[in-house]
Amino acid sequence: MKTKSIKFRYFRIVFVLFALVGSYYPTVAQEKEYQAIDLRPFRSSAGHWYGIKDNSNVINPLPEKPQYKPNEITKIADNVLLFQRNNGGWPKNYDMQAILTKEQREKVLRAKNEEHTTFDNSTGFSHINYLAEVYAQTKVEKYKKACLKGIDFVLKAQYNNGGWPQYFPLEKGDYSQRITFNDGAYMGIMELLQAILDKDPKYDFVSEKTFKKVDSAYKKGLECLLAMQIELNGKPTVWCQQHDEVDLSPAWARAFEPPSICNGESVEVVLFLMNIEQPDEIIISAVQNAVKWFSDSRIYNTRVEMFKAEPMESKYKTVTMDKKVVTDESAPPIWTRFYELETGRPLFCDRNSKFLYSLAEVSRERRAGYGWYTYAPQEVLDKYPDWQKKWAPEQNVLKQ
Repeated sequence: MKTKSIKFRYFRIVFVLFALVGSYYPTVAQEKEYQAIDLRPFRSSAGHWYGIKDNSNVINPLPEKPQYKPNEITKIADNVLLFQRNNGGWPKNYDMQAILTKEQREKVLRAKNEEHTTFDNSTGFSHINYLAEVYAQTKVEKYKKACLKGIDFVLKAQYNNGGWPQYFPLEKGDYSQRITFNDGAYMGIMELLQAILDKDPKYDFVSEKTFKKVDSAYKKGLECLLAMQIELNGKPTVWCQQHDEVDLSPAWARAFEPPSICNGESVEVVLFLMNIEQPDEIIISAVQNAVKWFSDSRIYNTRVEMFKAEPMESKYKTVTMDKKVVTDESAPPIWTRFYELETGRPLFCDRNSKFLYSLAEVSRERRAGYGWYTYAPQEVLDKYPDWQKKWAPEQNVLKQ
């Protein structure tokens, strides 16, 4: 009896194992290998989540930083859905690749009704694009539904004058109501709308009704964009990081980001305008003036050098680096991030909002921790000859 009992248990265990294996392999066979989707648009928010401690975060990253693989697109998309608020928008500074614990997921779910939603740090439009890409591969309805909800959020957030605030619903007491070019906010939205209007295949599910709303929003956004181009001594230049939401004038962002002519943020604007097919005279003029400004504001024989320095404790972090400007006749042209509105002089600033005119005058924490110089306008200048031959053959502003 004992031998039979042992044999019975043995066969029972084997049967259970076969049953488990049989149930596992069909699942594996049914799993589809999806193509990885570009995750770079999420890097800004993810970098802030991992690199900057923020007590207002709903959750904070785990020490070991576990992440889904890039081709695990449905798991990443499920994170995108998890973080999407009930109003259709997203909060900034979380990693969509993060493998969250049950406790973390529950905390994010409990924050669904919060409305601290934004376009800052490439938030919102990057999530919408990702969901559209995932739906194109999977045809899973929940991703399309969330994508459309996100598009609706973008449309609702637009001001009557065509601009978009940094945060929506609007928040009072700071610069979040301003029309924002920082971190690609405005142009990220415009590129999203343009992709829909250009009949990008991944947006082929957008209804005719929504398509018309997108078309109207795009036209208003473009008109507002062109109206914000800053003039210096009566000549149009480029744009500011942020503009007043009422009168469209250059406006303060953070305490060290003054109303100014902002070359770095303006590059994305000009490249967008240069990519418009069949541009009208207003767009052609805007590009020509911006290119002329980039050319005239070049700084030669200058290089910014970053180096290790004695650790210094600041209110915000431990500073271990420093920067200095050095003369270098072999250096390529460079531009400062800010130029003074009234004079066109290179401009710097500090956390006390005081205007400064050299990097050396900026406190070390801000000097080392902010991008005061940029090479970005060179991309516009490099692309200009082909654009000019195509759309303005009679006027090369670089030869004036």
